[in-house]
Amino acid sequence: MSASVAEPPPLSPTALALRRLAGNRTAVAASLVVLLFVLLAVFAPWIAPHDPADADLFRRLCAPAWAAENTEPGYWLGCDALGRDILSRLIHGARVSLSVAALVVCIAAVIGTLAGLAAGYLRGWTDTIVSRLVDTLLGFPYLVFAIGLMAMMGPGLHNIVLALVLKEWVFTCRVVRGETLAAREQDYVEAARALGCTPRHIMLREILPNVLSPVLVVATFRMAYVIIMEASLSFLGLGVQPPMPSWGSMVADGRDFLVDAWWVSTLPGICILALVLSINLASQGMRDAFDPRLHQSS
Repeated sequence: MSASVAEPPPLSPTALALRRLAGNRTAVAASLVVLLFVLLAVFAPWIAPHDPADADLFRRLCAPAWAAENTEPGYWLGCDALGRDILSRLIHGARVSLSVAALVVCIAAVIGTLAGLAAGYLRGWTDTIVSRLVDTLLGFPYLVFAIGLMAMMGPGLHNIVLALVLKEWVFTCRVVRGETLAAREQDYVEAARALGCTPRHIMLREILPNVLSPVLVVATFRMAYVIIMEASLSFLGLGVQPPMPSWGSMVADGRDFLVDAWWVSTLPGICILALVLSINLASQGMRDAFDPRLHQSS
């Protein structure tokens, strides 16, 4: 008699999504690049070869190590106009960009999720107020809105987080509101309502777990945009202030030396491009993996 082979237990939707994500080579490679930047940001004080604020005019515009005119062998990516090590400033700049992006996206996701749940489930005047507020904020161009707030509050790390959060939460709110409108008509919500559950219980215990996947995808995608906004504000002098390094301010510092010392602006620009592109590719892979509508026929 041949022994019967037991069938493996069916995988959960989350496990299936993770398997699809692992099979996407582009998303995995992009995630590894993002992880590399995160590790550089976390361990910046120990990885950076020099103090990012240590200036020496004798090293002014020192060329990178691969250039024939390099005169400072310990400064692998050269120095800026004040003689500060570019490599160290890039590593510490990653900490600033990722910290601002993580704070803004996390705070905005919490506010947007709660507002979207309330607007989508309670409807009525709650939905009207939230929707009109969202429409009003979406009417302002993002950069113009952030510049106006920073001009009123003044530059600084805390102010840039606040300015971006005041605009960023609307994107999560729109997604959660739409998902909640669809979920409130589902059988499990009707059953919870028939059992006498309170609206808060239904929103937080029944609907919220089912909208977390799109919130995660939106939050990952929005991180790339927040990094660009932080770099743009720092480039304009409204973001992170010296001596704290920022990729945007580094690009601004080297714009007057693009011909003679192109690396001062080009290298932080490449870092912005690599990180934003990697986050976009990773978030696209997450969307393809976690969206069940794309795999209903499979």
